[in-house]
Amino acid sequence: MEADIKQKTDIVGKFRGNWKRWLIHLFPIPALLVYVSFVVIPICSAFAYSLFEWRGIQRGQFVGLDNFVRLFTVEPFNWMFWNAFKNNVTYFVIEMIAQNGIAFILAYILYTKIKGAEFFKAAFFLPRILSVIIVGFLWKLILNPNFGALNVLLSKVGLGDWARPWLGDPHTALIAIILVNSWFGLGFAVLIFLAGLQSIPRDVIEAARLDGARGPRLIFFIILPLIVPSITIVTVYTFIHAFEAFELIYAMQGSQGEPYYSTDTLAVYFYRLAFGGSAGDSVAIGLGSALAVVLFLIIASISALFLYLVRKKTVTY
Repeated sequence: MEADIKQKTDIVGKFRGNWKRWLIHLFPIPALLVYVSFVVIPICSAFAYSLFEWRGIQRGQFVGLDNFVRLFTVEPFNWMFWNAFKNNVTYFVIEMIAQNGIAFILAYILYTKIKGAEFFKAAFFLPRILSVIIVGFLWKLILNPNFGALNVLLSKVGLGDWARPWLGDPHTALIAIILVNSWFGLGFAVLIFLAGLQSIPRDVIEAARLDGARGPRLIFFIILPLIVPSITIVTVYTFIHAFEAFELIYAMQGSQGEPYYSTDTLAVYFYRLAFGGSAGDSVAIGLGSALAVVLFLIIASISALFLYLVRKKTVTY
């Protein structure tokens, strides 16, 4: 009798243990549902929409890859695509140099345990908590050619010849927006680099110093190879962000990529095609969907290729 009770108790206990263990596997389901709803389904829908002719928001007949062919061969769609693509590449290159270069220098200074490091970390990250629309509006006021703080400051310090309509000149508008975005995203890059630096064992740094590694030699031959994972995260994030650049440009220059499409990017161009621009552009959902698919393929393929190449060169200690 007692043996039967013990056996039943063991079975119940085992069942409860297995039930709790299997319950853990259900936790990712809400996140998976959100990911499928807001990422997978829109991507599949965009690819399906790109295969049809559209009259306004009315779906027409199946046209296969005609929308992709028009995007790359018919004026002005092909010119606007390559112009926006060039601006996206410029966006990425300048962000890598201006934002991430400065971020690494600041992170290294914080890594050396300077006084007030916690304050500086919070100060660098502070712009990140602001809304992108607010950031764009504030910097649009600062860069105003008539009463903007930047031109006034340049005039006060005797550099009035440098004052110019920063957002009205096609040669400076895109660079000005990228630098504003670099200021906005600087704190995030600083934290990622700092986390990478703090993960390096102090013994490794001390051993390198005993071997005579100092200054740039220590940074380029010891520290940088050891923080490749952090550099990879920042680079991929910057690349994705550069090719998805939309909110700040829209807030500062509108949906036309003004002046004269000098600040146009693929995301802004997609918005104009799919939803119509502020200048009354006609809606072209088929072309917009084709552009969205191309943009997805660019981001996904280059990011995956970069991760694959970097993984093979990761240094361990």
